[in-house]
Amino acid sequence: MTAPSSPVASLRAKVKRARQEMPYTDRVDASRRITERFLNSRHFLTSHTLACYVATWDEVDTNSIIQRAWRANKRVFAPVIGTRGEMTFRRLLPETTLVRNQFGLWEPVSELQIEPSDLDVVVTPLVAFDSKYNRIGMGGGYFDRTFAFLRRRQSWLRPKLVGLAFDCQKVEKISPKPWDIRLYHVFSDSD
Repeated sequence: MTAPSSPVASLRAKVKRARQEMPYTDRVDASRRITERFLNSRHFLTSHTLACYVATWDEVDTNSIIQRAWRANKRVFAPVIGTRGEMTFRRLLPETTLVRNQFGLWEPVSELQIEPSDLDVVVTPLVAFDSKYNRIGMGGGYFDRTFAFLRRRQSWLRPKLVGLAFDCQKVEKISPKPWDIRLYHVFSDSD
């Protein structure tokens, strides 16, 4: 007999499956629309320092965001998960070597880091989101722990945490836990 899964784990699995079952051409077209929306937003246009995840095959492709940021002379950083579960942001340059971490995610091999509070915008990976920009990630809590300082602010200056997601990732309601950090905005197919 298997142990029952939590509602969040069930929702995470359901949405991940929907994202993985998207036809390749639909995923490519939707990624292009979503990233163009972000690239034309004030979040991108006014930023000087940008953190962006390096996408896996079934996520919104972030390559065009990274490339455009470089052409616009923005400083680009990517998340790196440490051996003790901490997350840092390391500089990502065109010549930076990428390696796969323990979860199979690409990370930059770079000594240049930035404090999370010094970033202007963080393009945040997500599995599911709702209309209030609550987010379900992969379940490790790395982003929530790293950006916990945002919960203590009276006003949200920076960084702005934004998500990129396909419409199939939108759910009716996510009940956030006290430690969850809400996104500032989500760019999706129909956003």
